[in-house]
Amino acid sequence: MENPFVISYRELRVYQTAFESAMQVFESSREFPTEEQDQLTMFMIRASRLVCANIAQAWQKRRSQEAFIARLNQAETEAAATQVWIEFAVLCGYLDAETGQELHHEYQQVLGDLARLIENSAAWVVSVNAES
Repeated sequence: MENPFVISYRELRVYQTAFESAMQVFESSREFPTEEQDQLTMFMIRASRLVCANIAQAWQKRRSQEAFIARLNQAETEAAATQVWIEFAVLCGYLDAETGQELHHEYQQVLGDLARLIENSAAWVVSVNAES
């Protein structure tokens, strides 16, 4: 049964939170030293953006509950990785502790929202017959 009230992944709270957080990661990383551009900065930005991309891809895979869940699981993986990169940035002194804590909390919210989507995945699956 498809949720009739949401027509795009962009409307999902989890996507909106992840997107805003990824933009905050990007803005924060602009202050990192240049020697970190190919390592920490790139990995941190990439992981944060992949959370959003995987949510969008999951939305397109809703014809299969397994494929939908697999993509959401990948989004969870990238959100957790982003938390690790944030921790490194704080401990290396590139990101202040308050910003790091705020970003970590936002990604914890994303992880919780993704878990709820997975738990209720059957409600989001699109029937193949419904598209005819």
